[in-house]
Amino acid sequence: MMPLLGGFLADAYFGRFFMVLISSIIYLMGLSLLTMSELVPSLKPCEIVTCEKPKKLHAVFFFLGIYMISIATGGHKPSLESFGADQFDEDHSKERKQKMSYFNWWSTGLCCGLLLGVTVIVYIQDEVSWAAADIALTVIMAISIIIFLSGKRFYRYRLPEGSPLTPMLHVLVAAITKRKLPHPSDPALLYEVPKSQKVHMRLLCHTNKLSFLDKAAIIEDREKGSTDEQQSPWRLATVTRVEELKLVLNTFPIWFTTLAFGLCVAQASTFFLKQGSTMNRKIWNGFEIPPASIYSLAAIGLIITVCIYDRILVPILRKRTGNERGINILQRIGIGMVFSVLSMATAALVEKKRLGVVNKEILQGGHTGTVSMSVFWLVPQFMIIGIGDGFTLIGLQEYFYDQVPDNMRSLGIALYLSVIGVSNFVSSLLITIVDHLSSKGGNKSWFGKDLNHSRLDKFYWLLAAINVVNLCAYIFIAKRYSYKSVQKRAVVAVSSDDDAVAVMA
Repeated sequence: MMPLLGGFLADAYFGRFFMVLISSIIYLMGLSLLTMSELVPSLKPCEIVTCEKPKKLHAVFFFLGIYMISIATGGHKPSLESFGADQFDEDHSKERKQKMSYFNWWSTGLCCGLLLGVTVIVYIQDEVSWAAADIALTVIMAISIIIFLSGKRFYRYRLPEGSPLTPMLHVLVAAITKRKLPHPSDPALLYEVPKSQKVHMRLLCHTNKLSFLDKAAIIEDREKGSTDEQQSPWRLATVTRVEELKLVLNTFPIWFTTLAFGLCVAQASTFFLKQGSTMNRKIWNGFEIPPASIYSLAAIGLIITVCIYDRILVPILRKRTGNERGINILQRIGIGMVFSVLSMATAALVEKKRLGVVNKEILQGGHTGTVSMSVFWLVPQFMIIGIGDGFTLIGLQEYFYDQVPDNMRSLGIALYLSVIGVSNFVSSLLITIVDHLSSKGGNKSWFGKDLNHSRLDKFYWLLAAINVVNLCAYIFIAKRYSYKSVQKRAVVAVSSDDDAVAVMA
């Protein structure tokens, strides 16, 4: 949830570049504290190899480092992604198409880092030490800051314009104040930005939805003779400002209907891994896969999906649909939701089989430890959720960056990240409710003392059913959604071979 604060500060006050830099430094400090808590003798948890209770000083440094990383992530994640997207000029046809691929390759790069994190770093933690892993992460972060700063003079910057929420409040107050005024017969009569200011912002086209807010742009008789400087923003707003508020309000139904998908994503990093920890993870020569490394399968699924989608499907779809994106953003998100249902159904079937093996080998056979069933039975559910991520999560990144006002795009990325954050909270709440309801009347709870005494398969079927119902609601909303519409203006871009190309933004 921290990105909501970090994204707001980046858009309103610091700017995206400086927010990334500040956050990276705080991130580095947090990693340094973690490293110190493992290396400095007086800060180590114990003097002996195994201890039941760590020193208080160690706990202070450890949690301080963890919380600094959490705070830094809040500024780093939304600002860096939106700053990267800002490097493409939407008024240039070639760069506009490149920008449509940006989020695909951003997520691919992120997943490559994830792969290294859950394989190499986890292996170092298990086989060498936590201190060695912390040192590696700290050095990597320091190098990344140096690389980021090296491109400082080549970047494109967007200056902060103050709080993006204030103009929306202006529109709301003005609309309420003028609530009794009749709607003008022609939308062209509504107030718009004067010509002298048009170079500073992109103007939005008027839409008929949420027409109550249009009253904020109605010019009253006493305002007709006023200059631009005399107009109070609390009584008169431009059409563009009104449409920006409409854009933000229109994102809320999409945000709510993607929480169910986030529930499925939450299981991949929790219950899916717990399933893997109870299964046979040996592959060759006695080497055992660390439980956390199983998550790499979802990352691999996403990378494969993105490569196929961006390089094969999009060019084909562009020719067939005439859409620059191939398919529109909400269609892409919806396709991923279908895969979330398939992932939960597959997970339920695999878990049912695992419980059968548990009953035979452990509950009846008296065997202890992991079951003989291979961890590679989990490959389908991880790969399917990874494919779903390649459609829905990347689609959400693009949606919340593109469909919010230009001056709050870091906050837009933060809204995407909040889908995952809130979904984790909802997942925990749902587990508590299901645990309470399933154990009523002396029945056995779906969540026992461990996974072998639980009915996780039933929980997965419940999630599949929730996602089916949610998908129907999402389709209903998506079909009625109006995309952001920017007023066209002619821009001439000269290519390297001096050919002038007219671009319509």
